[in-house]
Amino acid sequence: MDGDSQIQEGYSFKATLANARNLSQILKAIHFKNAATVFATENGLKVTVEDAKCLQANAFIQASVFDEYEVNEESTFCINLNVLQECLTIFGSNSVSATSVRMVYGGYGHPLILTLSEDNITTDCCIKTQEFDETLDFEFCAANVVNKIILKADCLRDAFNELDATAEVIEITMSPEKPFFRLSSSGYCGRTDNDIHKDSDMVESFQCSETQVNQYRLSLLKPSEKAISLASKICVRTDHRGFLSFQYMIKNESGHICFVDYYCCPSKELDDNG
Repeated sequence: MDGDSQIQEGYSFKATLANARNLSQILKAIHFKNAATVFATENGLKVTVEDAKCLQANAFIQASVFDEYEVNEESTFCINLNVLQECLTIFGSNSVSATSVRMVYGGYGHPLILTLSEDNITTDCCIKTQEFDETLDFEFCAANVVNKIILKADCLRDAFNELDATAEVIEITMSPEKPFFRLSSSGYCGRTDNDIHKDSDMVESFQCSETQVNQYRLSLLKPSEKAISLASKICVRTDHRGFLSFQYMIKNESGHICFVDYYCCPSKELDDNG
């Protein structure tokens, strides 16, 4: 079934974008697993990727990012993220001209149809969708946030680069007193501490109410480095359980701002659950 006939027969949602790279870039920030769950709502698309029930990444692409966005029925489906990315960059990720894309989803059981055009060349891609599994609910709400820091992405990028790659866990300290914000690792090269002062030019907002020291497996935080490389600002939050949230603000080539969230369990929580 091609895209035109699917539109005529009805659809759950359809969207067009003048530059497919704007969508591909955001999806790249969460592409650490191929299975992705897509939620199409009136507000836009939410794409979720999970790993081992202890890490979740969400990309939010607001309806305003698209040149056209219509939802007849809110829908959820699972899709292979690698296949989707290959389709979005079918004319080459470094192509000089912008590739436009139209997406049409006919509802449960239908494929996702992409029509991509560049320099008067048009191609259709038909991507099989699957029934989705329930995504994790980390129960991470603003009311339970204990500490919150907003800083420039370059600051966290440099801090991650200085961590010992042989370490199994990263220790994150957030405190109203010194060291304020510290990333620590211990590996073959010894212990490394990277401190960021609350009055640093790299820190835009510092709201810490109590001292928290939590450890997170490096293997779980590594995937978030893709988002760090694309972001301009990052909001780091922890709740009363020590659950960690990274929220990345990413500006696309058209100037629209999208957000990517990462949620991660502390290593103690993982160990307690086996």
